[in-house]
Amino acid sequence: MLKTLSIWNFALIENVNVEFDSGLNILTGETGAGKSILIDALGVVLGNRAAVSSIRNGCDQLRVEAVFTLDSNDKIKNILSELEIEMEDDELIIARRINRSGKNSIIVNGSHITLSSLKKIGNALIDIHGQNENLALLKEDSPYNLIDNSSGNILTALADYQKLYRSWTAQKRILEDKKRSAEENEQRLDMLRWQENEIAESNLQPGEDEELEAEFRRLSNAEKIVQHIEEACSLLDGESDFNILTALAKVERNLNDVSRYDNTVNNSLKMLEEASITLNEVFSEIRSYGDQFDFSPARLDELQNRMELIHRLKKKYGATVEDVMAYHEKIKRDILSIENYDADVEIIEQRILKLETQTRKRAEILTKSRQQSAKTLSAAIEKELQQLGMSNAKFTITITQNDILSINGADDVDMLFSANAGEEVQPLSKIASGGELSRIALAIKAINADRDDSASIMVFDEIDTGLGGVTANAVAECIAKVAKYKQVLCITHLPQIACMADVHILIEKTVDNERTLTNVTRLSESDRVKEIARMASGDDASDASMENARTMLMNAIKRKRMIAIQK
Repeated sequence: MLKTLSIWNFALIENVNVEFDSGLNILTGETGAGKSILIDALGVVLGNRAAVSSIRNGCDQLRVEAVFTLDSNDKIKNILSELEIEMEDDELIIARRINRSGKNSIIVNGSHITLSSLKKIGNALIDIHGQNENLALLKEDSPYNLIDNSSGNILTALADYQKLYRSWTAQKRILEDKKRSAEENEQRLDMLRWQENEIAESNLQPGEDEELEAEFRRLSNAEKIVQHIEEACSLLDGESDFNILTALAKVERNLNDVSRYDNTVNNSLKMLEEASITLNEVFSEIRSYGDQFDFSPARLDELQNRMELIHRLKKKYGATVEDVMAYHEKIKRDILSIENYDADVEIIEQRILKLETQTRKRAEILTKSRQQSAKTLSAAIEKELQQLGMSNAKFTITITQNDILSINGADDVDMLFSANAGEEVQPLSKIASGGELSRIALAIKAINADRDDSASIMVFDEIDTGLGGVTANAVAECIAKVAKYKQVLCITHLPQIACMADVHILIEKTVDNERTLTNVTRLSESDRVKEIARMASGDDASDASMENARTMLMNAIKRKRMIAIQK
């Protein structure tokens, strides 16, 4: 729901703040007062084009800000989530500023966004519905949206169909890719086989490169290792008069003698014995290591060659031996895939044929569901059009199945119309005038509003032009029906429509210090009577016109109550 619209320096508007409510919000005023300017400003904050000429004379920039509540609008919330725009208390604040150089600044809930992103949000927020905008009825996807949203059975059938359709098209893409690559496969196969053979002949083992490097490091430092081992053995238990184990044995004998007279050294003696055992084990291990150490120049050359081979393989196929081995497995799978090309193609083609058969069966189910709903929906729209003053109107939605499968099914959906008795129905785009399109669109909205998942806010901009009398009353009731399910903003010159308002907003043009200003006022009940009287009888409202306005408002209340209880 649109809560407030604030406008600064836009055309004739200097600064206004308009508060809206749920239900039907009516905007009235004299011709040229600025009613359409208000809607234009709303369009700007939704991403419509804004010319620099819209900036009020004498001002450097214009600014429009709109505040919305999004209680159950999951579509908008998903869009905001995709754009990484944070929500707080289900409130959405959009502000747009344009300066004389044409620079745009767009901020949504504190985040700067692009104009294209703003348009995406705006399209999901509000449906602006005037004679120009009725061209949306003629868009290619409009008939599909109309018929598909008319029944839950159709939406279920469509979802089932689209699931199969996407699987079918995905398999077709796989087949196309496979056939496209077939020409390159022979050359690629030679290269893959050479690579597979190169890696296979190397007979790589997991972790081999680390083990080789450790052995190479040991053998390339053999001279140092032997020297250090010999010196260590000599120091521990060499032939010289002094070595560690001999000295340690002397210390142990001395402490044994001491312990005969004073057992205080017993603990030290115990630790010394343990140290002696440990050092003897150390001596045995390093002497054994030295005895077994074997330096082979041939082995060193072998290691160096093996490491160079592995280095070349890693440079070509992966950072580690494990990566090279993984790449080897991939190569073998690719070779197998190419060698099995004909068999794979046959399997995919059989899969495509099976999916196409299933998809076409689902398309037939979808067609039948659409055809059943089309009859009911066509009759309802035609009846609504007749109530809107088009007594001879005929309206038909035709569903014709064809052989071409698309994301929407295998149907051609057309809306056919005739306004006059004796004339055959023809496509809307060929015969419907702007006014007729307006009433057709209004009829569709009235019938479909309760199940229409499009924008939850609707704007009707003077679609009542040229109407009056009974037809005006019918249009008023039709708009009120839409307002049961959507928040509606409606600009009108007809008192019959204005008296149906839940909120009545008056737009007036004044002159102050030789400058023209547009003012916006939310009317009280008493002021509504005056405005309805003005709309019905002109500026010189008499007592009789005031009483007539009160009667119109009372009747409107009764009609709204009847509409409220209608299904």
